[in-house]
Amino acid sequence: MKKKFDLQLFTVPTNETTTSDLAPAISVDYVSRITENIQTLQQILGIVDMEPMAVGTTIKMYTESVTLGAQVAEGEEINLSKATRVLAATKELTLGKYLKEVTAESIQKYGRDRAINKTDEKIVGEIRKGIKNNFFSLLATGTGTATAGASLQAALANVWAALQTRFDDMDVTPVYFVSSTDVAGYLGTANISTQTAFGFSYVEDFLGLGTVIINPNLTAGTVIGTVMENLNGAYAPATGGDLAEAFNLTSDESGLVGMTHQAKTGNASLQTLLFCSVLFYPEYLDGVIKGSITGA
Repeated sequence: MKKKFDLQLFTVPTNETTTSDLAPAISVDYVSRITENIQTLQQILGIVDMEPMAVGTTIKMYTESVTLGAQVAEGEEINLSKATRVLAATKELTLGKYLKEVTAESIQKYGRDRAINKTDEKIVGEIRKGIKNNFFSLLATGTGTATAGASLQAALANVWAALQTRFDDMDVTPVYFVSSTDVAGYLGTANISTQTAFGFSYVEDFLGLGTVIINPNLTAGTVIGTVMENLNGAYAPATGGDLAEAFNLTSDESGLVGMTHQAKTGNASLQTLLFCSVLFYPEYLDGVIKGSITGA
């Protein structure tokens, strides 16, 4: 017995708003904003290229040392010199997943911009904060040390000197990380021009020593310095792969961020789903120098 199906039941209703109508309009702008923020930080840190890696990749950080063989007299056996590169720490690249849900009532009461876009901004801000905090945590594991200084200027100068010794065979560009509390003390007696990016302030060529990045989450009384050539960036691509296809992610050519918005009819809400797996890290932990301000 043949059964007839009413194909009208399986067609998309006229003028129905689908995910493809919502996602690009809402997502593209935020993807661009997050990507630009990350790339700005990348530029400040002097990282030329971000390295794409698969989720679960183990990122390795090292210390290195060189021991030269003692000199011998003419005709004697020459002692060996030794260069050592020791694994100091590892960090796994994990998949950053963020989900937010806004109800139909919220959209109706406050409007789409406030209910969806403004709350998306809060999520983006927290993601940005997480990238910074991960980076600062890795810097804090640095093993290099410098002589303490009585002031911010003295501590920075001592860290600069230690960097010159550590990287004496390289042409390097120093970068420093200090607490806003310590910089506030300096600003009380001097005028400097600060710029803002990625949620923190920074000063280029501070005291002629290099770029200084300022953040309130850094420990007051501690100055951390390294060189841009020692910093790297890694990310799990959110575009052009199974992940992007499976979740219909909106991204850009960088692939640093993937985002989508999905209407959830079961409870009359709209979900924001965002993937971002970005990690900045130092390659050599002994190339991260920590100094202290004794007068802090």
